[in-house]
Amino acid sequence: MQLVYAFDAYCGWSHGFSSTLRQVVTHHPDLPVEVISGGLFTGPRRVPIREFGYVQGANAHIAELTGAELGEGYDRLIADGSFVMDSEAAARGVAALRRVAPGRAAELAGALQRAFYVDGLSLSDAATYRKFAEEAGLDADAVVAAFDSPQAYDAVADDFRRCAELGVTGFPTLLGVDGDRVTVLARGHATADEVDRRLTALS
Repeated sequence: MQLVYAFDAYCGWSHGFSSTLRQVVTHHPDLPVEVISGGLFTGPRRVPIREFGYVQGANAHIAELTGAELGEGYDRLIADGSFVMDSEAAARGVAALRRVAPGRAAELAGALQRAFYVDGLSLSDAATYRKFAEEAGLDADAVVAAFDSPQAYDAVADDFRRCAELGVTGFPTLLGVDGDRVTVLARGHATADEVDRRLTALS
């Protein structure tokens, strides 16, 4: 069996789930983890953040429920309101990190969300990935090249298609996949203990 984590880097609930994912991965080092991106803000939903009037209140609720940190950089983005969340670009960044450091995909997905929700950095900007890669001890040139490569666009299309094939309708969703059997372990919010109990029931 493997874990499949479907998330969107611009999704507040995914940011809130990062600590749970980190604990689950630590508790189950024998389970491989596949990280795939969803397309929460694509097409007509790529609009200035001010047009999502619920964002500030929703993220305050997420932070209260999960303990997720929201930093001053992110607060400035919200206050300005002109920033456009582009899930396709963020998914290219995830694909680039996954390509350069495949064994660290789950760890880096959570850290990437901190770059947005704490530092207020754009996940559509190659400069963000250069800075992020350097801090994570990765080959920054390789990450930036992967972010801008045609293969990244192909990987995004594959991720979005895989989400659909797995029946993912919201983010985050954590699945246990064993052959043709797909089990939802968490959707939206769950504690690590809850996920552990569901995994135990599968074994």
